[in-house]
Amino acid sequence: MKTKDQATRQIGRSIPRREAREKVSGRAEYIHHLRLPGMLYGKIVRSTLAHARLKSIDVSAAAAAPGVAGVITAADVRKIIPDPYYGPIFHDQPILALDKVRHVGESVAVVLAADPHLAEQAAQLVEVEYQELPAVYDEVEAMKAGSAIVHEVLRPAGMFPDFKDLAGRRNTNLHLDFKLRRGDVARAFANAEHVFEHTFHTRQIMHTPLEPIVTLAESNGSSVTLHTASQMVSVVRTEIARLLGWPENRVRVKTAFLGGGFGAKTYIKVEAIAVACALIARRPVKIALTMEEQFYTINKHANTLRLKSAVGRDGRISARECEVWWNGGAYADIGPRLTQKTGFTAAGPYDIDNVHIDSYAVYTNLPPAAGLRGFGVPTLTFAYESHTDMIARELGIDPLEFRRKNLLREGRAQATGTVMRDAATEAVLERLAQRMSWNAPFDRGSGSVRRGRGIAIGFKASISNTTSVAIVNVYADGSCTVYCNTVDMGQGSDTALAQIAAEALGIPVESVKVAHPDTDLTPYDMGTLGSRSTFHMGQAVKLAAEDARDKLLALATALGVPVETTPIADLFRKRYGMQAGNVVGVATFNPKSNQPDHATGLAENITPNWMVGGTGAEIEVDTETGHVRVTRLVNIADCGTAINPQIVESQLSGAAIMQYGCTMSEGIEFDAGQATNASLADYKIPGIRDIPAVFVNEIVAARQESGPYGAKGVGETGTFGVSAAITNAIHDAVGVRITRLPVTPEAVYRALRANSATPLEE
Repeated sequence: MKTKDQATRQIGRSIPRREAREKVSGRAEYIHHLRLPGMLYGKIVRSTLAHARLKSIDVSAAAAAPGVAGVITAADVRKIIPDPYYGPIFHDQPILALDKVRHVGESVAVVLAADPHLAEQAAQLVEVEYQELPAVYDEVEAMKAGSAIVHEVLRPAGMFPDFKDLAGRRNTNLHLDFKLRRGDVARAFANAEHVFEHTFHTRQIMHTPLEPIVTLAESNGSSVTLHTASQMVSVVRTEIARLLGWPENRVRVKTAFLGGGFGAKTYIKVEAIAVACALIARRPVKIALTMEEQFYTINKHANTLRLKSAVGRDGRISARECEVWWNGGAYADIGPRLTQKTGFTAAGPYDIDNVHIDSYAVYTNLPPAAGLRGFGVPTLTFAYESHTDMIARELGIDPLEFRRKNLLREGRAQATGTVMRDAATEAVLERLAQRMSWNAPFDRGSGSVRRGRGIAIGFKASISNTTSVAIVNVYADGSCTVYCNTVDMGQGSDTALAQIAAEALGIPVESVKVAHPDTDLTPYDMGTLGSRSTFHMGQAVKLAAEDARDKLLALATALGVPVETTPIADLFRKRYGMQAGNVVGVATFNPKSNQPDHATGLAENITPNWMVGGTGAEIEVDTETGHVRVTRLVNIADCGTAINPQIVESQLSGAAIMQYGCTMSEGIEFDAGQATNASLADYKIPGIRDIPAVFVNEIVAARQESGPYGAKGVGETGTFGVSAAITNAIHDAVGVRITRLPVTPEAVYRALRANSATPLEE
């Protein structure tokens, strides 16, 4: 065993990512590359209407096409899966459309062929007859009386304990409404010196993982194996087993590295279709979406957000009302959870005694929406940090000073009633001010190019009451393997978890391997999402490694050898007389928190930890064209202890660049429910020439006492403040306020003209 001094060298090391050589050499495993003998490709026939009854599906021409092995419809699926509906909150989504379609691009049938091109060609031959129905696309309109109803009846799934009591609602597009009530809001507004009210809007955003969603399913009749690009292999196993009515040990789910996920590959996406096709065809079936098909499969919610604040003579916010409408599209997916959790923090990171929040999850006839990196918080932060700047400037208070005056600090109760612990809001804000040189002179530009700067700070409640299980297997030569279902999709989790295990065992990180998730071999984990892996799985790995370490120490004591100086390999040789045997550590981590009261939304312990991030932006605006150029972006984060500082910096950078795209250019455009820019030629994600020339990423000194070695997640933190910092900077530069994303040159130009004496001519 190693000494304590040697054992503390693994945390805080910026070692290269474990899989770096595999990826740069092209040898890394991806499900998209996988081929199996006898495999068929499935190509999906998709709805051309946003809302319609299915009158008939004629597959005869497609079935007769050369090379086609079969065409599968919902009628075929029902023969093996009588109740073919899935979804984490509501069982509302059919494997293939039944009775009616609810969005353009919904899966109606699948054509199978050994050649994907033949399958794709034959899919064009399937004839579907529809009876078109009225449709609704706007999240606010969908809640009004007389709007088209997307789902006549809602069936709660019962997967999550806090959603088990959801009543089956009828004839409403509102599938979840979260309420938070604290203090006396009406009285605070009546006594306020100033009242401010603003509304903000965002559009649907694509997750855009460069490895599209893909699943390959195979079955021997008595069991099924899924090779899938999923962030949640344990949950996929549970849900597929439920659909089939099988025990979980007959369903095996495996994954490899993911070429990005960002929330798109959570819960069931194409896994159920692939399994149904494989069971019907009795051959392996691969469903691999094109980039265009991802636009029809999952995206980020569009939103409408209304904020109203009461401010006293002292510049303190005394009350805040928030209404948030989340456009969930045709199927709920995890949208109700997002609606609830964003409701926790919709008032912002401020110390406000009186809060009234309504957060609504709404069905429309657009493609389904789910959590995108940040789980709704970047959208909220855009609204409440723009609102904050607007208040400060109207009151003539410096935006930084206004935030300082109102910031929620350690030991104070957040809007839910939960006391803030280990959340470095003040440290993040102050470091942001320093890195932005906020009090120094600033070049405002001249002529047609004007310069401005802005700041924003946001926070997020970590996902709570979820379980992670880890196994650490120490081998006779002193090396070990970590078995867990955390999926490395580019965030560096394999490296961080290896460092945590190495720290606990007192061995070099180079001696630790992390196995790819495989539900036959690796234990349960709720999922790789919500920045939970470092905190939840990291703690499970730490505890499992400590369990193994304790067993090794007990073995050393039993053998009568010096504990601190005997190498692990020598323990095994002394015990077995040769290099043989192993020691296995096992642990489960399930941090407890309180579910919010249904009537008030209040709880004493709403989250295991808080993530805090701030962004500062310096920009240039060309007043003749409306073009905005971000010249400098500063990201400051609280991640507790950085397990691997270099990976943390990369995470902050990647998150900020992603949100930069969501701010400046990204947004799905719809015409009667049809996405009109469903390709990377028309849907513009930022390239290397688009991002700011100066990029600063930094973490503050902090510690999450309940996390592994003081750590917590950071994968989403860099997204929080980007949008608001940029729009605040635009206002600082040219005096126009952008309240709708994305910030296109046209939007800025129109705002400039509307703000001038010469409005834009149509």
